[in-house]
Amino acid sequence: MLNIAVAGVKGKMGSRILSLAEADATVGVAAVFEAASNAAVGSRIQFRGGQLSVGSDVADALAAADALIDFTSPAASLEHLDEAVAAKKAVVLGTTGFDDAGIRAIKSAAAVIPIVFSPNMSVGVNLLFKVVGEVARVLKDYDAEIVEIHHNQKKDAPSGTAAKLSEAITAACAAKNIIYGREGLVGARPKGELGVHAVRAGDIVGEHTVYFAGPGERVEITHRAHSRDCFASGAIAAAKWLAGHKPGLYTMRDVLGI
Repeated sequence: MLNIAVAGVKGKMGSRILSLAEADATVGVAAVFEAASNAAVGSRIQFRGGQLSVGSDVADALAAADALIDFTSPAASLEHLDEAVAAKKAVVLGTTGFDDAGIRAIKSAAAVIPIVFSPNMSVGVNLLFKVVGEVARVLKDYDAEIVEIHHNQKKDAPSGTAAKLSEAITAACAAKNIIYGREGLVGARPKGELGVHAVRAGDIVGEHTVYFAGPGERVEITHRAHSRDCFASGAIAAAKWLAGHKPGLYTMRDVLGI
């Protein structure tokens, strides 16, 4: 049985990971933890007829685990990553919003431990990355736009998924110039521009639409997440996949074989 540690267990993603792990007989939860300042530290959570204590010591949490699943914040995730490197434990990292220094730190850690790092852990979205790249290659002269919609508590914009979609399009159409929103007298849309737009409203889990518009037609490719379970189940699948893998930086496309 794979034993995982869950970071930010009281958060939106942490709680769903714990719930799905409880329903999966091949997965055990060795430890759950929160930041030391979180009021939940010291409380207990029901799990398979027993209880898990919410801790704050990352090293202790990792000691009994095979892998860490982390969807917290860039600063917290980097601290957890340092502990995982010291403990030589695998990491599934779903946190978004890292700056360039953070990305370098993740790559450095991947030289020591195996890491699955993806802006989106859902099967559907990772298929979307592949499909959008292929469509962009065929429709390279069409105008491309991305619109992403998330709940009003999301801290980073654009989403990590939108950024990855941008990468897929610009890799296929090297001349694309990315802009984020438009305002004022911007003039006619220049050739080779890629617009990325972020909407924040209500409790929307996540929606991404890529538009390709050409003469007389428009292609729209949309993914809508109905709940966070698609991300949580993907993260658990990634943790299982990491078992036995050598150090390196992997993505969900590696996990899914696409």
